[in-house]
Amino acid sequence: MSLNTWSARWLKTSFILLFILIGCSLVLFLNLLENRNSTASTLSMQQVRLRVNPILLNLEQNNHLLQEPRIREHLLSIVKENGVELTYVGLDGTILLSSSPFSEGKQVNLRSALHYDLNHAVQTMNGNDSLNIAFPVMSGPAGSQIGNAIFTIPKSMVIVHETVIFPFFILGALWITSMILGIYLVLMKKKLKTQLLSPIHQLKQHAESILKGQYNEPIQYNRMNEMSELYAMFDLMRTEIMHLSELRIRQETAQKELITNISHDIKTPITTVKAYIEAILEGMCSDKETLMEYMKVMQTNTDKTARLVEDLLVHALQELGQISVEPREVYSSPAFESMLKPIGHVVATSGMIYEAPKNIPNVLIQIDPIRIEQVISNLVSNALKHTSPGDAIRINLELEDDQFNVTIADSGQGIRAQDMPFVFERYFKGQTFWSNKNVHEGTGLGLSICKSIIEAHGGNISFSSKEGQGTIFQFNLPIC
Repeated sequence: MSLNTWSARWLKTSFILLFILIGCSLVLFLNLLENRNSTASTLSMQQVRLRVNPILLNLEQNNHLLQEPRIREHLLSIVKENGVELTYVGLDGTILLSSSPFSEGKQVNLRSALHYDLNHAVQTMNGNDSLNIAFPVMSGPAGSQIGNAIFTIPKSMVIVHETVIFPFFILGALWITSMILGIYLVLMKKKLKTQLLSPIHQLKQHAESILKGQYNEPIQYNRMNEMSELYAMFDLMRTEIMHLSELRIRQETAQKELITNISHDIKTPITTVKAYIEAILEGMCSDKETLMEYMKVMQTNTDKTARLVEDLLVHALQELGQISVEPREVYSSPAFESMLKPIGHVVATSGMIYEAPKNIPNVLIQIDPIRIEQVISNLVSNALKHTSPGDAIRINLELEDDQFNVTIADSGQGIRAQDMPFVFERYFKGQTFWSNKNVHEGTGLGLSICKSIIEAHGGNISFSSKEGQGTIFQFNLPIC
C-alpha cells in the first residue's frame, strides 16, 4: 500500500470516528434536555419531604391528643411556618385537622384526594398555583397507618427548573474538542501533503532524472526539518554520482587516448628498428663503425618500446590491484649505486647537469630493486620533461627517523598550481614548457605507477614545486 493511499484511508477513518463522536454528543445533549424535567421533580420531592417531615413526626407523636387546643394550635403553627397547608384525614375519610377549621369533620373521597406520587399530583393541578400531595401517617416506626396527611404546597416549591451545569459543560467541552480535532485533521492532511507526500514525489522525479544520466539539476528543499536533511544527503549522492560519472568518462577517454598514443609510439620505434635491420641485411653497413651506429639506434628504439610495454603492463596490473612487487633484503649502497649509474648517464647525455648523491647510506632495507629503479627512472624522466639544457637534476639519499629517504630535485620550470592536485592521477599529463627531444612523451601513468609501487613497499611519496623554480619529489622506504 502506498503512503498516499494509507494516509487517505487513515484520515477518512479519523473523520468517520469524529462524526460518530459528534453524533454521540448530540444524542447526549437531546437526552439531557429530555430528562431535565424529571430531574427537577426528583429534587423538588426532596425539598417537600424536608418541609413536611417535622409535621408528620408531630402528627404521629400527638395523634391521640389532637382534641387538645394547645396541641392543635402548636401543630398548625408548625404547618404555617413551613409555608404549606395541612389536611389530616382519617382512614375513613373524615377530616380530623385542617389549616381551614371550617372543613374539619367533613368527608373526602380518598380515591381522588390522595396523591402519593408527585408527578401525578402535578398532572392534577389543572392550572392552579398549588398542588396536593399525600403522605401516610403511621402510629410508630414499625406501626400501622392511622391516617393520611394531605399537604397543599405552592407550585413554586415543587416545580423548580434546576440548571444542569456540569453535564452541559462537559458536552460543550466535548464539542469544542471535536471542532479542534476536526481542524487539526484538516491541517494535518494539508501538511502531510505539502511536507511529506509532495517532497517524496519530487525526490522520486530527481531519482528518475539521475537514472537517466541527468546529474546537473540541483536537489533543494527550502524547509529546515528531517526532509531537508534527506534532500541534502540525496544531493550529495547526486554530486558524487556526477563526479564518478565524469571521472569514468575521463578515464575511458584517457584509456582510448593511451591505447592510441602507445600504439603510435610503439609503431614508430618498431618501424625504425625494422628499417635498420633491412638496411643491415641489404649490406648498407660497409664498415664496423656504421654497423655499431645502426645497432645503437636500434637499441634506443628497442628500449623505448620496452618502456612503453612495461608501462602498459604495470598499468594493467594496477587496474587489477596486482602490481607485482617482490621485496627482498638488500644493502642500500650497492643496490642504489647500480640503479643511479645509468640514470646519471641519461641525464648527462640530455644536456642537463647531474648532481649525484655525495653519500649513499649503507643499511639493510627490504625492497624490490627492479621496481624501485623503475620509480627513480620515472621521476628522473618526469624531471627531464620539465627542464631545459643547462638545468640541474639532483639526487640525494639519506637516513632519517628509521626511514631511507630518496630525493630527486630539478631546477626546471616547476609544476603549475592548477596541475598539482592531479599529479598522481592516472592518465594525467601536465603541460610542459619545454620538451627534451631525448625523452619520449609520457603516457600519464608514470607518477601513478610510482605511487602504487612505493605504497606497496610500505612507504610514502610526496612532492613540492613552485612554478619557475623547480620541483622536488621525495619518497621514503622503511629500513629493516
